[in-house]
This record gives sequence, structure tokens and C-alpha cells, in this order.
Amino acid sequence: MNGKQFLEMLARLPARVWLQAVFGIIGFIVLAVLGFAVIAGVAVAILAIILAFKAKAWIASLFGRAPPAEPPPREMRQVTDVQYEIVEKKDDGPPPRN
Repeated sequence: MNGKQFLEMLARLPARVWLQAVFGIIGFIVLAVLGFAVIAGVAVAILAIILAFKAKAWIASLFGRAPPAEPPPREMRQVTDVQYEIVEKKDDGPPPRN
């Protein structure tokens, strides 16, 4: 089947098939746009929630509310220098008996 025969076959299709194809393509495009809009809407909602929490903390800090509790500071420990010597252990056999 060459291109001319294919176009002739399409031309012989009834109008109902053409309308269904057009409505199918339009429906597909609408669903694709709506799907993208849903994904974008969810992303915007998540960003809005994050920004709302950040704004809440910022406004609370403006009015002098105590900041959230932090862990206590670490105690300063004294560091002592030590000397050490590396001793090489050789296995020459059993230790001598006295």
C-alpha cells in the first residue's frame, strides 16, 4: 500500500469516524493539559505550605516569641597531651621459663 492508496482509504471513511477521531484528539489534548495542571497545582500547594510555615516562624520571631529549644552547649573538656611509644611485637617462639 502506497501513500496515495492510504489517503484514498482515509477519504472513504464515514463522517462519524472522522468526528470520533477529532473528538478523541481534542480529549487527549484536554487530558494532557489537565494532567499538567494537576501536577503544577500540587507543586504550588506544597510550596505554599512550606512558605506558610517559614512565614509563621518569621512572624513569631518578630514579636519576640522565644525561639525553639536547642540542645545545651557542650561542656569544655580539658585536653591533655600524652606521649606514647609504638612497640613492635615479634613472635620468636615461647617466652623463656625461669
